[in-house]
Amino acid sequence: MPSALSAVLYAALLLMVTMGVRQSSGLFISPINTSTGLGIVSLSLALAIGQFVWGAIQPVAGAVADRYGPGRVLATGLIVLALGCALTPFMDSSFGMMMALGVLSAAGSGAGSFSVLIGAASRKLDSAKRGQAAGIINAGGSLGQFVFAPLAQKLITTVGWMGAMYALAIAALAALPLARALRAREPVVSHAAPDGSGGLRHAVRDALRDRSYLLLHAGFFTCGFHIAFLITHLPGEVGLCGLPAEVASSALALIGLANIAGSLLAGWAVGRWRSKMILFWMYASRAVLVLIYLASPQTEWTFYLFAIGLGVTWLATVPPTAGVVGKLFGTRYLATLFGLTLLSHQIGGFFGAWLGGLALEHTGNYLWMWYADALLATIAALVNLPIREARMQPAAAPA
Repeated sequence: MPSALSAVLYAALLLMVTMGVRQSSGLFISPINTSTGLGIVSLSLALAIGQFVWGAIQPVAGAVADRYGPGRVLATGLIVLALGCALTPFMDSSFGMMMALGVLSAAGSGAGSFSVLIGAASRKLDSAKRGQAAGIINAGGSLGQFVFAPLAQKLITTVGWMGAMYALAIAALAALPLARALRAREPVVSHAAPDGSGGLRHAVRDALRDRSYLLLHAGFFTCGFHIAFLITHLPGEVGLCGLPAEVASSALALIGLANIAGSLLAGWAVGRWRSKMILFWMYASRAVLVLIYLASPQTEWTFYLFAIGLGVTWLATVPPTAGVVGKLFGTRYLATLFGLTLLSHQIGGFFGAWLGGLALEHTGNYLWMWYADALLATIAALVNLPIREARMQPAAAPA
């Protein structure tokens, strides 16, 4: 129906902004380090804290949105995101960077991210359309990476990293009308949880006792490690190979572009195949791609092809993961329960961002991080296989 479609499109556009700003953060490490002398490890830790905070805010924002609606949560998130970006140029200490980049920007972006947006849209749709809706919203985040990564790099080159940060703050504030539009939508009666449990506390307690839910968390943990490592340290890897910074921003943009198609494909696929099998093949493909990258010459085109290959599954894991949560527990508390899954994702993200900086500091390269990434991707693929999920039923023929 039109109102549901509008909500999905508004959510996709808002995610384009919050994820676009967030996924461009790795491009700022080198210029900030050159300007402040804080060191790669210190800045990596600030972004690692941001990975954790982005995940930690998800279940909190989801719970508030489940109770009071998404509009105010999203508006608050955009304002906090803008504040974090605007304050970053004033920070000249490790603690200040941790607060601006690691706390404010990350918390603001997280409050306007997957758990609130997908939870809000899913409650307006029947089960057959939720996967496609999640794919469309997810594609908005990928479009943000495609748009914001080269834009941020161009701004860094032309007006400096401080001016680029101010521009990102303005972009966050410009998205406030989208939050208001989502707020204006009348709430839809929530679908009851399939187990008949009453209340958020009971829903969370039952979910944390469910083996399939915990296995889903384990796989998503490794996904977070993979994405945060690349977002934070791909520019550094490009620099180690003697290539210009524009190669890194172009690679990040290609990841976003490829993931637009990947997200839409994932949203379509969850209505036809079991989500756990989709996740198995996604994670397995990442392990193969990393090993191919390590065996290839590190040229400009290697990075571009690697980015396209990774981009197909980059954030496309979100629709099938949210789909499994919805199948297990219904959509009444989907924002909260999927938010907890995203917290696991971002705990992995913390280690991916932080350990990457330590690896560079102590070994001078990222080789061991690449090996760890391939191993964890393999583990992520395998832990999805035992998840409890019914086989897809063929659609009934029309009468």
